[in-house]
Amino acid sequence: MQKDFVLEWRQKYAFNGMLLYVGSTVFICYLSFSLRFGGLEVPVWNALYWIILLFTAVNAIAKGFAQESRGRLLYYYSVVSPQGVILAKMIYNAALMLVLSLLCFGFYAIVIGNPVQDVGMFLVTIVLGAIGFASSLTMISGIAAKAANTGTLMAVLSFPVMVPMLLMLMKMSKNAIDGLDPSVSLDEALVLLAINMIVVTVSYILFPYLWRS
Repeated sequence: MQKDFVLEWRQKYAFNGMLLYVGSTVFICYLSFSLRFGGLEVPVWNALYWIILLFTAVNAIAKGFAQESRGRLLYYYSVVSPQGVILAKMIYNAALMLVLSLLCFGFYAIVIGNPVQDVGMFLVTIVLGAIGFASSLTMISGIAAKAANTGTLMAVLSFPVMVPMLLMLMKMSKNAIDGLDPSVSLDEALVLLAINMIVVTVSYILFPYLWRS
């Protein structure tokens, strides 16, 4: 995990590229919707935000294993456990996604407007989404890295996993935007927590078999 943070700090162009992607996407949405139609309806605002985050997550996390050379992977194999590798990648990707999600929300709110009434609940939803995206896509990127066409396989494998999670996140954030009582979103929050725990546990158990291959 320390290695990933050091590399990201040294290679700032990677993080800056993701910030540019988020900023340009938000600005394009502003030009396409706010200027042309005079603003965004709440469901559209909510859906666009999570779509931007989803594609940002795929682009940010896909490189997690793909950028590792065979020599470096062999070195990891000899000095650390596979469980340590997958957990470190998940923690790093969760931190990265949390930063990107908060920056995206701030820029999105400034440029397009902020209809969120319960900001606290919306931030809780962002945290759950960042952890969910990071844990699921980290394991998927590890599987996809074993194939020749990493990008295509990453998209195919992530689609059935991300869609249910995305629907629950959108429902939770819609409740926060409308200012509903947090108890209304309790079921979705518990399901997302359960999914995150299951993904982390399954990855912890199964990644050693993938690591040996």
